[in-house]
Amino acid sequence: MTQPSSNAGRVRAGRAPSTPRRHVSTTLSLYLARHMLNSVGLVLAVVMGLVLVVDLIELLRRAAGDDVPVTTLIGMAILKNPFQLQKIAPFAVLIGGMITFSRLTRTNELVVARAAGVSVWQFMAPPVGVALLLGAFLVAIFNPLAAMMTSRYESLDARYIGGHSSLLSVGPGGLWLRERLDGAPVVIHATRMAAAGTDLGNVTIFRYGQDETFRDRIDAARATLGNQVWHIENAIVSAPDQVPERVDSLEQATQMTREQILDSFANPETMSFWALPGFIAQLRDAGFSALQHRLYWHSVLALPLLMMAMVIISATFGLRFTRRGGAGITIAGGVFTGFLLYFLTGVVYALGQSGGLPVVLAAWTPAGVAALFGIATLLHLEDG
Repeated sequence: MTQPSSNAGRVRAGRAPSTPRRHVSTTLSLYLARHMLNSVGLVLAVVMGLVLVVDLIELLRRAAGDDVPVTTLIGMAILKNPFQLQKIAPFAVLIGGMITFSRLTRTNELVVARAAGVSVWQFMAPPVGVALLLGAFLVAIFNPLAAMMTSRYESLDARYIGGHSSLLSVGPGGLWLRERLDGAPVVIHATRMAAAGTDLGNVTIFRYGQDETFRDRIDAARATLGNQVWHIENAIVSAPDQVPERVDSLEQATQMTREQILDSFANPETMSFWALPGFIAQLRDAGFSALQHRLYWHSVLALPLLMMAMVIISATFGLRFTRRGGAGITIAGGVFTGFLLYFLTGVVYALGQSGGLPVVLAAWTPAGVAALFGIATLLHLEDG
């Protein structure tokens, strides 16, 4: 009789055989991704429906006393909805991830997968991939559509309800300011600006009558903003059928203030992600600070990372439903974490807008901190 090999079937004392790690099959990956996508879609649909109703109620309140058709207000609420979706999407991923992981844990599907040698990091890969692809879709394709609809919403808001209307536009040829004085349009063009909007260089002012017929044109090397007046130096005044006249100094009345000029920038939310870099360059060439637009651009760029971080955080709560008990406390912990992250994001963005933090740091810190927090917590719970 042959003796069994000394190595065959031998298990070291006090050490159980380890379960081999297995790769997640394509079928299981698609199954997990489908569950994640369905949960996130359901949360987004419910939340966006509620947001639509709230926005419509707010528009009805603001339009009270004005003769604005209800259909117009409904259309405005719908136009505003895509921008709200971009802000809510990361937190919808957080709630959707908690729903997905808790459901699969309650039905013991993840327990079976773990017993078969699939690690928590492996079965998290498909939901993380869904979040990454969803974030990339929002940035590359959905954001331009949302920006266009937000721009249309703001123009309707200014037309029907008296919302903010931009006085300033910036283009490759410089910047343009426009206003009406006693019903007569005045258009100001300048190639550069300094002193936060109060000092214009290479200025051309077009003045029109109340019937919008051209009256005259003023060309000057410089114009500075005073108290409801532009102080213009070394100006040349040209009028139709008249010889141009040189004037050492003159004053042009205005209702603009420094704050109005600074607030008249195109809202970054109304601009496509792809168009923002060029617009930022134009702002810099015109002498403006593009800090707000740069911060918004980087925050949109960081959206896929933030959504991936939300999936990891959701796993730290969703996987504990049945194994640790206290489902209500776990749900409350996840929701509280989401609100805390939202609050901290607002604080960091405020610091970035005020110049207290570099733009890149302010935009990427929330996503980076959320990802590190989720990974560290999951390592502690699963492998610690």
